[in-house]
Amino acid sequence: MYELLVIGGSAGSLSVVLKILPHINRSLGLAIIIVFHRKNSEDTSLIEVLSRRTDCYVKEAEDKDELQPGTIYLAPADYHVLIEKDRSITLDDSEKINHSRPSIDVTFESAAEVYNSSLACMLLSGANADGVEGLISARKRGALILVQDPATAEVPFMPKQALERVGVDFLVKECNLRECPIFKSDS
Repeated sequence: MYELLVIGGSAGSLSVVLKILPHINRSLGLAIIIVFHRKNSEDTSLIEVLSRRTDCYVKEAEDKDELQPGTIYLAPADYHVLIEKDRSITLDDSEKINHSRPSIDVTFESAAEVYNSSLACMLLSGANADGVEGLISARKRGALILVQDPATAEVPFMPKQALERVGVDFLVKECNLRECPIFKSDS
């Protein structure tokens, strides 16, 4: 049912992603994009850290990558990640949105235009409202909306904004990940 999961987060979201990744495996048949607000560097250790938590192939997204099930694409620092109609990635270095590049909004919005109801968007911990406008666009196109419970977020501003402005289909807590619709292999 779901073909793409886009996970967006900022301050405090890496620890949550590390808890989510063991629930993501190739049998789910998903392509996954992770958009973190992070500093530009040549450090590849984040790919290694993420790879140890899942049996999916983890790579930094590259321009023109075709989205493949069972692959996790990490948004490179300082580039927006857009999804094209042919389900490939375009990297863009245009102006920052919500003080961020990559912008979670940009990826949510472009993914929603292509995937509609076969998209799941997950917004995690963070200190600004990046991702909320993208969730609104995704909601209008029938995407599944998942938001971290602000009570469990290291920095609750981002998920609180999503709850107030968008609403959610599933409130993500560490204790309920097995119940999350996206992680059920029969979905």
